[in-house]
Amino acid sequence: MRGEAGLNGLDPGGLEVLDASFDQFAAALTASNHTLKRSLTDPRTFSGIGNAYSDEILFEAQLSPVALTQKLSKDEIRRLFDATRSTLTRWADSLRAETGDKFPEKVTAFRENMAVHGRYKQACVRCGAKIQRIRYASNETNYCARCQTGGKLLADRALSRLLREDWPRTLEELESLTVK
Repeated sequence: MRGEAGLNGLDPGGLEVLDASFDQFAAALTASNHTLKRSLTDPRTFSGIGNAYSDEILFEAQLSPVALTQKLSKDEIRRLFDATRSTLTRWADSLRAETGDKFPEKVTAFRENMAVHGRYKQACVRCGAKIQRIRYASNETNYCARCQTGGKLLADRALSRLLREDWPRTLEELESLTVK
């Protein structure tokens, strides 16, 4: 690639959330009906969010990663917009402070002080429930069932299919299996 034109050829065209208005964000989010996790991590929809920050954004907004974009209320979209902007700004500021003028040495999606990402089975910083995860392909989603899904456990496709009716549906069912 050569020059800025070559670099621009690699841009998938996602919305720059920190430069966008609420209406632009809402339009991009609801242009198609996907899960929130998929929409936030799709670089054609939003620029630069990725897997780890999408977990953090959804936790801050207190929204389920599997909620469908076109079924969200205006209030939920507003919470998501505000959480997206504040989460990205907070982490960008933190990473800049950490590296200063240097190039980042250990680039990783996991950061020790993240609320949910990479914290499977650890206590939620908001409510104390254990952080849950669902795995799919080469990715995973970390979430707090109590804070984000009303206590409902999200189904991990492979494991829930294997367990079928034995798959716990709520935090209470899960805890009753582990406390004996």
